Amino acid sequence: MDRTGLADFLRRRRAALRPADVGLMSGPRRRTPGLRREEVAALTGMSVDYYVRLEQRRGPQPSEQMLAALARTLRLTAEERDHLYRLAGHNVPRRTPEDGHVAPALLRVLDRMADTPALILSSLSEVLVANRLAVSIFGDPATRTGLARSDVYRWFTDPTARSVYPAEDHDRQGRSLVAALRAAYGAAGPRSRAGELVRALLAGSHEFRDLWQRHEVARRFADHKTLVHPEVGDIEVDCQALFTEDQGQALLVLTPRPGSEAEEKIRLLAVLGHQDFAGTVR
Repeated sequence: MDRTGLADFLRRRRAALRPADVGLMSGPRRRTPGLRREEVAALTGMSVDYYVRLEQRRGPQPSEQMLAALARTLRLTAEERDHLYRLAGHNVPRRTPEDGHVAPALLRVLDRMADTPALILSSLSEVLVANRLAVSIFGDPATRTGLARSDVYRWFTDPTARSVYPAEDHDRQGRSLVAALRAAYGAAGPRSRAGELVRALLAGSHEFRDLWQRHEVARRFADHKTLVHPEVGDIEVDCQALFTEDQGQALLVLTPRPGSEAEEKIRLLAVLGHQDFAGTVR
């Protein structure tokens, strides 16, 4: 672990970011160039003291999970992310469409979307990051671990995962998830995380096995959907996706028709916040 190099890299990357780059308000009294240490700590999910010690060359070696979160907070490119891992004394993560490092370009767009639900998905239908409105509808992705990080895995193993869609849309949504997984499996191969996911679902779900045998392949996001929220009811939205160059990640934006009842419901969610519904969100 190169403590001096790590501390200098963190300070410089923090100073290079503006609050607006990470979706924060700058405020009239800000004197610190770039982000404050406490802002980096909060966005990363670590204590302020822990982060301060890293910048002061006296912190313990960060875990790979913590480094991944730091790379996301600091909007690091793949090359910068790899450099961060080396400075911290860890092996560089293998670069694949499944490695989970969120594309900074997609994050920059997401950071500017405060008035409509938006989230970034991996090729395995994992929610890598979501804004506050998306969390209020779909739940907090940070609470999910292992295979359950994937929407397609939860769809076929956890009945509550389907409650965000009306019953009449379940067949279409299930087929869409399986078709997207088939595309990821074809690109990554049987020894990939996509292969692990497929094997687990083939062993555990008759419904998945039936759909998998259809050999439907698609990455379809542009669509009109009805989402179900436990407090405000049905919300009709149009879905549009912005993909990374390698098609490994997609920024999904859910927009209601202007002047519609759905637009009013999303405004209500924005005012109330997802914490009011902590006991009911999925």
